[in-house]
Amino acid sequence: MDKNHKVAVVTGAGRGIGAATAIRLAKDGYDVCVNYVSNKVAADNVVQQARSHNVNAISVKADIASEEDVRYLFKEVDSQLGTLSALVNNAGIIFPQSKLVDMSADRINSVLSTNVTGSFLCCQQAIKRMSIDHGGAGGVIVNVSSAAARIGSPGEYIDYAASKGAIDSLTLGLASEVAAEGIRVNCVRPGFIYTNMHASSGEPGRVDRLKNTLPLNRGGQPDEVAAAIAWLISDEASYTCGTFIDLAGGR
Repeated sequence: MDKNHKVAVVTGAGRGIGAATAIRLAKDGYDVCVNYVSNKVAADNVVQQARSHNVNAISVKADIASEEDVRYLFKEVDSQLGTLSALVNNAGIIFPQSKLVDMSADRINSVLSTNVTGSFLCCQQAIKRMSIDHGGAGGVIVNVSSAAARIGSPGEYIDYAASKGAIDSLTLGLASEVAAEGIRVNCVRPGFIYTNMHASSGEPGRVDRLKNTLPLNRGGQPDEVAAAIAWLISDEASYTCGTFIDLAGGR
């Protein structure tokens, strides 16, 4: 096996932070799997940008809330890209702003199924491939949480915030669980970042409305989050495990 051959899976990589991360990792020499759930055109566009850095890149449609889809996703990576080196758990969903009293069980369960169960399932498949206990060569997992996990997002989407709180706990527990198996697990917590997710929550201009409440007086860019993720994956972060990087403009 070529030890210089690096392969990364980025879930929810058709847009926003996921797309920026896939492109950044390609720039860093990783072959990249761009996972998406519905927008093939957007995912394929990210693939083309990744390939411009002289690496291999593929797009794979898979709903990470589905155990069958997750198995398919990683099998496609096995066959098309090779041995997995890194997983970025970025995929997540959010619903329009609402108070808890008005949320349906279907909404809450949908958020938890994708944001929490989906991340667990992807970690599971990554561990089976990267763990030295399973014959792997080690690797890195970076979970994408949110500043919402610390703040709670009252009156907007505490279901989403709670799902990201679960990702924080997953990071802490799993980091200790698999460190001796050659896998480092870390987490980034973005704050107000200019992505389409805010439109999904019903307020496309949310970052501009709130940016002046931040010490840095501006929203963040997906590339800034991608840079932190790339560092956590890199050998420069080789002694970093169970750590959180907050990218929230000082909040």
